Amino acid sequence: MARPRGKKRTAAQAAATDSSKPGAAAAGDSTKPEAAAKEPAARGRGRRPKAPPKPKAETEYFPEKRNLEDLWLSAFPIGTEWENIDKIKEFNWNFENLEKTLEEGGELYGKTVYLFGSTEPQLLDVNGESKIVLIPVVVAVDCPFPPSDKIGINSVQRENEEIVPMKAMKMAWVPYVPLEDRLSRIDSLKTKIFTLGCTQRRSALKHLKTERVKKFDYCMPYYMPLNPPEDEDDTVVNIIYPLEPPIVCDFDWEMDDYEDFIEEKVKDEVLPEDEKEKFKEFLKEKVRERKRELKQAKEARKKAIDDMDPKTREAFENIKFYKFYPVKTPDTPDVSNVKAKYINRYYRNAHYLM
Repeated sequence: MARPRGKKRTAAQAAATDSSKPGAAAAGDSTKPEAAAKEPAARGRGRRPKAPPKPKAETEYFPEKRNLEDLWLSAFPIGTEWENIDKIKEFNWNFENLEKTLEEGGELYGKTVYLFGSTEPQLLDVNGESKIVLIPVVVAVDCPFPPSDKIGINSVQRENEEIVPMKAMKMAWVPYVPLEDRLSRIDSLKTKIFTLGCTQRRSALKHLKTERVKKFDYCMPYYMPLNPPEDEDDTVVNIIYPLEPPIVCDFDWEMDDYEDFIEEKVKDEVLPEDEKEKFKEFLKEKVRERKRELKQAKEARKKAIDDMDPKTREAFENIKFYKFYPVKTPDTPDVSNVKAKYINRYYRNAHYLM
């Protein structure tokens, strides 16, 4: 007869039974250190020391830009040598006087204005020392139409004056949009501002002929006033006679006598004796050229006036020129003693000096 199978003890029951036997407790106590030695201690993650709190970065504040702050920089400094253009930024010039004139409450607010820049080298006091400074100047023309679409190219070094279209020198009147309105439509602006812009890249100058590059140095905005300029009946001719060194002088065909004028140059040892006849012919030719120029200028002015519609003529009769110099600031030289109304040989003098 098969013996009945006994029930399997659980681990808890076995432990209870063994502990009830004599000596079990002692035996158990003696094995605890050994068991502890055999079983490695459970490894736990050590806590990392807290990093010191980072100092809070100071908030950096930038001065808010004025609405027309970059306007004067948008007006190309016509007639400035390419190598000198960067000198304009030698100082942080400020034209708040120009900005205020164009903003609400200013004399030119709500009008159509055309701006061009130029530079004037002057000896100024800079930190207690006398220094030649290239002062930026801005001329504002108050007129509903562009004052001209032409450029005059003239200098003492050039024998003949040239009047060429602006596009021939890569120049044009470009709309200027104030900072706050740069997402608006140009035709919605209250004051319409146009600046003279030039698209000639400086990096491309090295590929141009020297004569072409120099033309930019002698450029000036052209303007033909309705009233003839004071020198339209001028009888003085500027002379540059090609010798080494060249003879540079003025000859007045009404006041000067050819023979006396030439003898004086020989006496002063600037004209060789054997050049007298050539010099005389040169003078006469220059006088003829100047007379032709004056005659053509008168005829061109008369034709331009006759061809104008009444509205355009009225606008040019009321045209006004404003000449702006930078205002005095703690970090710019004082230019108040060198201000002048003269603009150029075409525009003559400004109506308002700012």
